[in-house]
Amino acid sequence: MKLGHKKTSKPDVNGGNVMAVNNRSSVANSDQQLVASSPAPVPVPFNPVIEDLPKFRDVYSSERANLFIKKTQLCCVLCDFTNNLKSREKEIKGKTLLELVEFIQTDSSKMNELMQENLMRMISMNIFRCLPPASYENTGALPGGSDPEEDEPWLEPAWPHLQFVYELLLRYIVSCDRDIKAAKRYMDHTFVLKLIDLFDSEDPRERDYLKMVLHRMYGKFMVHRPYIRSAINNVFYRFIFETERHSGIGELLEILGSIINGFALPMKEEHKLFLVRVLLPLHKPKNMSWYHQQLSYCVIQFVEKDYKLADIVIRVLLKFWPVTNCSKEVLFLGELEEVLEATQLPEFQQIMLPLFRQIARCLNSSHFQVAERALFLWNNEHLVSLISQSRDVIFPIILEALEKNMHCHWNQAVHGLTANVRRMFLEMDAELYEECQKQIEEKEAKVEELQEQRELKWKQLEATGSNWKQLLVN
Repeated sequence: MKLGHKKTSKPDVNGGNVMAVNNRSSVANSDQQLVASSPAPVPVPFNPVIEDLPKFRDVYSSERANLFIKKTQLCCVLCDFTNNLKSREKEIKGKTLLELVEFIQTDSSKMNELMQENLMRMISMNIFRCLPPASYENTGALPGGSDPEEDEPWLEPAWPHLQFVYELLLRYIVSCDRDIKAAKRYMDHTFVLKLIDLFDSEDPRERDYLKMVLHRMYGKFMVHRPYIRSAINNVFYRFIFETERHSGIGELLEILGSIINGFALPMKEEHKLFLVRVLLPLHKPKNMSWYHQQLSYCVIQFVEKDYKLADIVIRVLLKFWPVTNCSKEVLFLGELEEVLEATQLPEFQQIMLPLFRQIARCLNSSHFQVAERALFLWNNEHLVSLISQSRDVIFPIILEALEKNMHCHWNQAVHGLTANVRRMFLEMDAELYEECQKQIEEKEAKVEELQEQRELKWKQLEATGSNWKQLLVN
């Protein structure tokens, strides 16, 4: 177990923060709660000791409701996986959870409200817990200072049980069509919020299950959709402006990617504001590489649905453009190409001046990967077509950067790619190319002349200083 302060968790819903289940009061009203086809279960005393229970197939169908409740109560007992003690109890609970999964998969239509209530109580008691401190809190590293792809992820010791609990929750959500009103009572806003809090778990297996569960909930319960989006936004705000550290940003963006894909056209203003206020600022944190693939997918979805958004997207990318982080700069260039792929000529012409000034700076980057990635932009036929239609403005900016590369860049691969782009420009418009070359030569001549004048002035100042020195000595 990691040392440090634990992440606090909100109180469990449906009494999930209490280990003992008040079985007498809940079962006493079972006559009113059970469906007509099932007899009322006999009150089941809660036994905190984990012990073997009969299998569902070994009892009469009329007794399965009571047995289901007993099994859920048994699974409310939490096992300590930080040691090897009580392995028998852990094995029994694991088998019981697996039986519950199989029951819901095959007989979910026979579940009454009391069974659902006990099931959701058990699920809440198992998954809603204090998460261990994040790894950077233990090591003292700065947020965003480590790479999760290189570091070994922390794995939840109780996962052998938690996996079955998440599987139960997932199958319950999938199968709750017949009694969706009852399901809404147990999966309310508090449940949703606590579920989203769990995305900060460092165990990737848990985050994968959470992603599937939340996505199913979003599709099943339309009433929760605005709240789910709002809660995810709040996680992003805190990540961007406060902590810059959260384990589940990528998974939350994956969910949003499928949500954005389903946005109806014309797009609502609130969705455009979400792009500007939430998604685009996610380019700012230093550790953007952790989730860039999912973020880029979300942004491209917006531009493909409304190409007029390309202007604001590119402007914000230029605003957050990294200056000293070369690997992040390569990611920005890749995303920029995808955005330009969906950009139309009017939006392109609005942004082309600041855009190609930045691309020119990337072409001259001393980091060869940045320069190469910028030169690869000319492999994109759509972008070349846009450049061709605005070449009067773009040629002078880019050709100057290309000439500088040919004379000054240290990397041979960059030299070869630069020569290819120059040749492309020459074939595109030879007359304009020659004109730009003359302008570049004239500019270089003026720079040389200015440099000579400066050197001459310095020599004159040195001579004057020497004369005054001799006069003072004499």
